[in-house]
Amino acid sequence: MKMAELMVNLKVVREKILIAAARRSPEDKHFEPRLVAVSKFKAVELIVEAYKAGQRHFGENYVNELVTKANDPTVLETCVDICWHFIGHLQRNKVNKILSVPNLFIIETVDNEKLASALDTSWPKFRKHDDLRMKVMVQVNTSNEQEKDGCEIAHVCTIVKHIVDNCRNLEFIGLMTIGKFGYDNAKGPNPDFLCLKQCREQVSKELLIDLNRIELSMGMSNDYEHAVELGSSNIRVGTAIFGERTKKNT
Repeated sequence: MKMAELMVNLKVVREKILIAAARRSPEDKHFEPRLVAVSKFKAVELIVEAYKAGQRHFGENYVNELVTKANDPTVLETCVDICWHFIGHLQRNKVNKILSVPNLFIIETVDNEKLASALDTSWPKFRKHDDLRMKVMVQVNTSNEQEKDGCEIAHVCTIVKHIVDNCRNLEFIGLMTIGKFGYDNAKGPNPDFLCLKQCREQVSKELLIDLNRIELSMGMSNDYEHAVELGSSNIRVGTAIFGERTKKNT
């Protein structure tokens, strides 16, 4: 991808987010959606160029790839306030590795209590300030697809309660979903997005957490405008910014 094309893509995505945000319901207009540029399989040079264009939040799906990119000398020198989002499946044996990432902003894919506890136990070994908690989201399998990661809808409140009550080193900030691929928005609101909103309402009601303090991470390149309209506060966009990806070597 040419750098000029990257700049144009970023500009277009940002403008579309602003337009979609203007169509939100009044209760969702108290925040500005956060754009996370998903840089999976993309070169460090593209990340640096996007950073220079004002992009700060970047998402990665694989632990080893994120570790390599975050520790790249050019990234460390040039992208001093970059914010890394881990948005892939996380195994407990990779917890220390992911927590060692410089400028790790959030882990969006906590989907069980054991993983939450492992993160809570390990985070003090890596944090720079005693009062700095690791931000986490709970990933929900709203489409109930067996091949998808995320906790079952019925378990959302239990996992959030565990984090809030037992994981003092973690900061629960919201819910995340991928949803079923290929949904036709012409049919109406995406049921997976509506489901995540319902999960948020249930968490707020059962655990007495202010609804406005529970973020929603939903929407990707093919549906981020729709997600923003429905109240997403965190949009994960890759292809629309960086172009099509080559498949990971196996």
